[in-house]
Amino acid sequence: MNYLNITKYIYLVIGFVMVYDAASKWNDADKPWLSVILAGLAFFTFFFRSKFAKKFEARDRQNNSK
Repeated sequence: MNYLNITKYIYLVIGFVMVYDAASKWNDADKPWLSVILAGLAFFTFFFRSKFAKKFEARDRQNNSK
């Protein structure tokens, strides 16, 4: 289960890489909308996984205390 905590940070790194890619290509003729969309999805996935990981940890602590 420890690798699941690491993979959420991989999404965060991917998001920052996509933001950098979009910023570096922004003045080109073709706008990098795919990079912007992928960055948004990566950040959304990071926060989604973080929220549910905290929820599952709280549930496990509650079940173990009973």
